[in-house]
Amino acid sequence: MKRKRSGKKRAATSPAIVVGPLADYPAFLAGLKERILHARTTAARAVNHELVLLYWDIGRGIVEKQQRAGWGDAVVERLAADLRIAFPDLRGFSADNLWQMRQFFAEYSSAEFLAQAVPELRTRPAKFLAQAVPESLPARPAVFPGPENPIRAVRELVAAIPWGHHVELLKKVKVPAARLYYLRATAQFGWSRNVLLNQIKAGAYERAVAEQKTHNFTRALPEHLAEQADEMLKSRYNLEFLGLESARQERDLEKRLVARLQQFILELGYGFCFVGRQYRLALGRKEYFVDLLFYHRFLKALVAFDLKIGPFEPEHAGKMDFYLNLLNDQERAPDDQPSLGIILCAEKDDVEVEFALKTKNNPIGVAEYHLQSRLPAQFKGRLPTAKQLADVVRQAREPN
Repeated sequence: MKRKRSGKKRAATSPAIVVGPLADYPAFLAGLKERILHARTTAARAVNHELVLLYWDIGRGIVEKQQRAGWGDAVVERLAADLRIAFPDLRGFSADNLWQMRQFFAEYSSAEFLAQAVPELRTRPAKFLAQAVPESLPARPAVFPGPENPIRAVRELVAAIPWGHHVELLKKVKVPAARLYYLRATAQFGWSRNVLLNQIKAGAYERAVAEQKTHNFTRALPEHLAEQADEMLKSRYNLEFLGLESARQERDLEKRLVARLQQFILELGYGFCFVGRQYRLALGRKEYFVDLLFYHRFLKALVAFDLKIGPFEPEHAGKMDFYLNLLNDQERAPDDQPSLGIILCAEKDDVEVEFALKTKNNPIGVAEYHLQSRLPAQFKGRLPTAKQLADVVRQAREPN
């Protein structure tokens, strides 16, 4: 006898609140998902590392055969055709790509680039690879051979950067010192290709070498952290994307920055995560508000921004110091580094900033912003820079 079926449809199963022996299942699942994502990222970085090393070796082989065996340029076309026949399912071995591999090796093994790279490799080799070398590779000392073999050391450095980044650097950056700057920053901060392109377009290298940064990081932070904080800070921020000729109110500047947050973070640099605007801090019966609050993934620290539409004033440093005390007391996590403050103002006097920060124990940086180009496009590159003018004045003051 068949059992009569109920007219009710069985409801689809859905996750229920787990009790008893499986109560920790959600945490277990979350841990596995995090481990899988980490493994995928590590594997991708390891594949990229080997791919870039392969391209380096191909480029080196072509250069050496042309220099020592007298092979002509036609060998590149023949090599591309033979590799396509041998590996029909693999892409990336066209004649154009082989020429890029040849340029890749030739540029980074040149005397001009090595003259820039070797001093850096001698003083701080591990920092080049702080973020970019996969954990699955051998330990750092074995991977990074050091300046006693500079070409091998550079080979390991460039292998930490994705190939697409190298293609853009070879096309857009011609000065060896500038190329080394972007390589080091990409390796240390894990810049994506879009972030790298934005930094090149914004002239990050030119600003880094031409303009003095003003902060008290070296006194307020441990040496290793002070250096990272210095690299995070810019002396000047380009806010042309706001479309403003001038800012009349600090709140208006703040609103526009939040409305264009993606562009602002690209200008700040990789690693900044937005926490909030007008971030509330309470002390007793009074409330205080931080204009913009970020968290920096690599510094592992809160970064507070105070926006000023006018020039820097010494009292701004005292206000920021107070905010940082509150952040460290109320918001800083147990494993976070000390909170940092950045005062973003329309202009600053470096001597005034230096004296204002002398008595401050919290790490504070002061930077300028500009809302539009200071020179019309037709005059760019035709007039001396501020650094060039300062150098002329300095030389004129020096005794003969």
